Amino acid sequence: MTHDERSRPPVHALLADGTTACIRAAGPDDRAQVQGLFEGMSSENLRLRFFVASNRCAAQAADRSCAPPRPGHHALLAEAKGRVIGLAEYERTDGTDTAEISLAVAEGLHHRGIGTLLLEHLVSAARAEGISAFTADALAENHEVLKVFADLGLLAARHFEGPEVRCTIQLQEEEETYLTAVEARGRVADVASLEPLLRPASIAVVGAGRRAGSVGRAVLRNLRTGGFTRQLFAVNPHASSLLSVPAYPSVAALPQVPDLAVLAVPAPALPATAEECGKAGVRALVVVTAGLDAAQAAAVLATCRLYGMRLVGPNCLGISNTDKELSLDSTFAARHPRRGTAGVAVQSGGVGIALLDGVSRLGLGVSSFVSLGDKYDVSGNDLLQWWESDGVTDLALLHLESFGNPRAFSRTARRVTRHMPILTVDAGRTRAGRRAAASHTAAAATRTMTRQALFTQAGITATRTVGELLETAALLHSQPPPAGNRVAVVTNAGGAGVLAADACTEAGLALPLLPIHLIDELLATLPEGAAATNPVDATAAVTETQLKNAVDRLMAHDGIDAVLVVLVPTAVAAATGDDLVRALTHSPGHHSRTIAAVLLDQALPVRLLAVADGGSIPCYGDPQPAARALAHGVRRSQWLARPPGSIPDISGVETSRAHDVAETWLAGHPDGGWLDPCTCARLLDCYGIPQLPWAWAETEDDAVLAAERLRGPDGRVVLKAHWPGLVHKSEQRAIHLDLQGDSQVRSAFRDFEVRFAGLLSGVVVQPLAERGTELFAGVVQDGVFGPLVLFGLGGTATDLLADHAARLAPLTDLDVHDLITAPRCAPLLFGHGGSGPVDLEELEQLLHRLSRMACDLPQLAEADLNPVLAWPGGVSALDVRIRLLPRTANDPHLRRLR
Repeated sequence: MTHDERSRPPVHALLADGTTACIRAAGPDDRAQVQGLFEGMSSENLRLRFFVASNRCAAQAADRSCAPPRPGHHALLAEAKGRVIGLAEYERTDGTDTAEISLAVAEGLHHRGIGTLLLEHLVSAARAEGISAFTADALAENHEVLKVFADLGLLAARHFEGPEVRCTIQLQEEEETYLTAVEARGRVADVASLEPLLRPASIAVVGAGRRAGSVGRAVLRNLRTGGFTRQLFAVNPHASSLLSVPAYPSVAALPQVPDLAVLAVPAPALPATAEECGKAGVRALVVVTAGLDAAQAAAVLATCRLYGMRLVGPNCLGISNTDKELSLDSTFAARHPRRGTAGVAVQSGGVGIALLDGVSRLGLGVSSFVSLGDKYDVSGNDLLQWWESDGVTDLALLHLESFGNPRAFSRTARRVTRHMPILTVDAGRTRAGRRAAASHTAAAATRTMTRQALFTQAGITATRTVGELLETAALLHSQPPPAGNRVAVVTNAGGAGVLAADACTEAGLALPLLPIHLIDELLATLPEGAAATNPVDATAAVTETQLKNAVDRLMAHDGIDAVLVVLVPTAVAAATGDDLVRALTHSPGHHSRTIAAVLLDQALPVRLLAVADGGSIPCYGDPQPAARALAHGVRRSQWLARPPGSIPDISGVETSRAHDVAETWLAGHPDGGWLDPCTCARLLDCYGIPQLPWAWAETEDDAVLAAERLRGPDGRVVLKAHWPGLVHKSEQRAIHLDLQGDSQVRSAFRDFEVRFAGLLSGVVVQPLAERGTELFAGVVQDGVFGPLVLFGLGGTATDLLADHAARLAPLTDLDVHDLITAPRCAPLLFGHGGSGPVDLEELEQLLHRLSRMACDLPQLAEADLNPVLAWPGGVSALDVRIRLLPRTANDPHLRRLR
């Protein structure tokens, strides 16, 4: 076991039944408990574990598992409430990259996923140590352990030798299959853990006061008046009843243990109250208390982990579940949420109230609502998995200011949004970068760009405001998203049609010209003086029937993806008794294409118009929000139509050598830093990333010799000064171009020595590159989001023009296509200006290889390839900077609670 693995802190994770286990390394102090684990097994289970039923095996196994750390051995314990309930370990086979594993689960605790969870953590530790396969011996009749190995999600083989089976599990293969299996197990555990929170059989409100206006009393009132259908208690040492709810002096005094406790006690009392709940057996907490200091926060979370309680909050508004069999409203909001199908999760209580009121006003209603508050435990990822399985939710609305595990969130969102739209408010767009820019990559990689990459890749609809989120939710809830961006505008006022056309165009929608036959049909239907181009001006004289016929014809036209009907009130319609809105709501059969309305006299920003066939149509007070909502719908359709994408196999990658290069360098630079050019080149060579030929020179004579060796046909070379931390060579005038002959090389070197005295460590000598397009490619390792790959226009103007796109690694083939086509400079790559297209296949390969390097090396903090020269004959990195930091053992896909 390596030092990194031994020093991994204990982590908590969910078991299949929703309870919590602590996973940690075994040590000498655990020997008695581990021996007790084995001695507590039945003779039959001892025989299946050791092939003989002997208590001596228990002592020997405990000695081996709990011995002081030794190379090639790793033992993990699963612990619940201080009791060891499982053990998994491996012992590396000498001189190989395989390890023998063993597994034990406490008597009576099988089928809860303990063994599988331990194996997942063991796989992560083994991979970090370079182990590529597990082997295990089992009795052929030990069907349970054989099933655990088979269902792990990794390639497993069995070899039968009489009554025994030799199992081999490949750790480096079937990565996507394995992650999918891990996610599926995590989803089952996650949903089970939320049952006592969102479907509790009983609730206790702790801190419900007698004083009107207290938060605890407001929560209790909402539970009562909301019609909570199950057991409800109050905890208050000074009352026997509150709001007709029986009250008890403490949690321990309750007549039964509640599934859920809502805590509204002062911050200093919170740790002790949480401890009391845990000891009593409460399974979930909602903490509305705010103002915890660091010690109080740590104590509350530690208590929840020890006793296996899921925690919402602290500093939250509360939770709701509108299921009519439950009617749970444990918030202190002023109004009960309306029953419906939108799942809502927010970090801000104020935003939560706005969204609850908004979806209720729209008529969407809420399936369940969770105010996450400071989000110590339950997160947006948990809620997505709950909504995916609850059988009610068809729309997810999120307001998240932070992400606990963005890579897990991204994988969950990619799956969930295939079945329901996920909408979010992109909060914090204008925050400054998380640190001072140390390279072009860091300068470009703002938190906004990173979040947008996450949302784009995961298929999440990101809006800028709560209002825009509700406007878009109205469309996606009531209408199929437009299959494309072609919109037909119909109006009874020409000026309103112009406004709508402008709004659609600004939102990225198109108003195509209508074909002649459709124009003729529309003119035959509409009043005299109508214009049947696009927008269609039906005039103020249009009748209800005429408008209905015109909309029906447009909805049936294959060249249109959505129809936007813009209406203004007129005296003409009022005089004739026509209701133009009724032309839309009494016209069934519009479900094949998207329809939306704008009523310019409407006071509400958006509402839903009930349609005779049971559906609804979103109706906006202005064309701009309608156009924005349609554009969001188009992007959702485009995302759904795309295949998931795949991560291609890349030849010539030497991951083990790359790890050796990184670790060797860090051994001499324990605090990390910028690599020297030679180490940069070795790392890039491990991934087959092409570089322009170069040489390193520390003296004037070395520079001359290198220049003679590297000169191209035109005889010209380039000298680049180097010292650790140098970022912008052009700004520092640390580069000399077009050097011909020895004298110019010597003069350039001497110039560097004079100007950079005390800094210069050497120079890089390169042949002058041929003409091409200068690009920029880089990686920055985000501490929260993981590696982010950036691409765009390079050279000296890269920071000034900021023409960059970004995607989170690992990159699929579609991600790479998006990176190449998204920047404004993309036409240059495809031959704009007559220079011919660059080598796009090699450019794609470079980005895939950069992505692979970023994923393979957690030590990689930044990589900056600028410029990358692309031309019809190839791609080459001209200048490279890489920064490494000591890695921390953190597998982003490992199941763990925050």
